[in-house]
Amino acid sequence: MRNGIPVIGLLILLLVLAGCSGTPEKSTYSVDDKGILSLTCAPVTTTDEEIFANETYTKSRIVFHTGNGDVVSYLGAPEQPKAAIVYAPGAGEKLAGHEERMVRLASAGYAFLFVDTRGNGGETAGIPFSQQLIQQDFVKFGKGEMPQLYLSVCDLVSAQKFLSSRYDVPVYAAGSSNGGRYAAVAAGTDPAFAGYIGISTSDWGLLDSITQQGITGDPVRFATSLEPGTYIGQISPRPVWIFHARSDPIIPFESGQQFFEKAQDPKTFTEFSGDHGINPDVDGRILEQWAQIYGTRG
Repeated sequence: MRNGIPVIGLLILLLVLAGCSGTPEKSTYSVDDKGILSLTCAPVTTTDEEIFANETYTKSRIVFHTGNGDVVSYLGAPEQPKAAIVYAPGAGEKLAGHEERMVRLASAGYAFLFVDTRGNGGETAGIPFSQQLIQQDFVKFGKGEMPQLYLSVCDLVSAQKFLSSRYDVPVYAAGSSNGGRYAAVAAGTDPAFAGYIGISTSDWGLLDSITQQGITGDPVRFATSLEPGTYIGQISPRPVWIFHARSDPIIPFESGQQFFEKAQDPKTFTEFSGDHGINPDVDGRILEQWAQIYGTRG
C-alpha cells in the first residue's frame, strides 16, 4: 500500500479511468473485391435543443457527436409521427428552404430531419464534394482510413437510428441531387431504412469515367463503392420512389431514368413540375404516396 491506496486498487482505478476517456468510437468500413461497401457505423451521442414549438410541430437542433466530428441536423416533427424522413440536401442546399416543408409534413403526420451534410457549406465541417475530395478520400481508402464520403453515409444511418429510437416509426432515406446519392447508398447498405426517396439524382458517373480510361484495380473498386447504382437494387423489397423534372438543367432527366432502371420492384418513377431539386410539387406527390400507406391524419 502506498499513500493509502492498495496497488490492486490503483490498477483498477487506472483501468476504469482509461475506459471513461470520453473519446467517441470511430466508424469503420470494408469493401469487397466487387466494390461492395459494408459500414460499421459507431454509436453516437446527441445534443437536442428545442428551437420552436406550437400545436403543429416542434423544431429542434440535433447535433450528432461522432468519432469523426460533430454533425448538425434540424428536426421538425409532430408529437406522434406516423413515419419519418432522414433528408440529405444537395450541394449548397441550406435549411432555410425547408421551413415550410417541415410544417407541411408535420401537419400531415410526418417527421422531417434535415442533415447538414459534411462539407456542404453549413454548420458541419468537411470538404465540399469535388475532385479534391475524391482524391483525398481515395488516399484514405488506400490507407484503410475512413473516407468522408463513407462518413456522410454513416451520418444518415445514425440519424435513422435516432429517429427510430425516438418515435418507433418507419424511417425513410431521402435526398436531393448529391444528397440523393448519399441517401441511396445509406438505404442500400442499411436494411433498417424503410425505403428510399431520390429527387433529381443519379449515379455520380465516377465509375464510368474510370473504366472508360481503361483503369483497373483499386480505383475501380473505390469508385464502385461510391456509386448509388451499386446499392439501389438492394433496397427491394422496400419501396423506391424517384422524382425527376424533365427540364432539369443539372442532372439530365435521362440520367434519372437510367438510375431508376437499376432499382428493383416495388419502385415508382415520377416526373414533377419544376427544374432541379425538391419543391412543393414533390412534397405533394410524396404525401399522396404515403396517404395510400399510412392513411390521412385523424
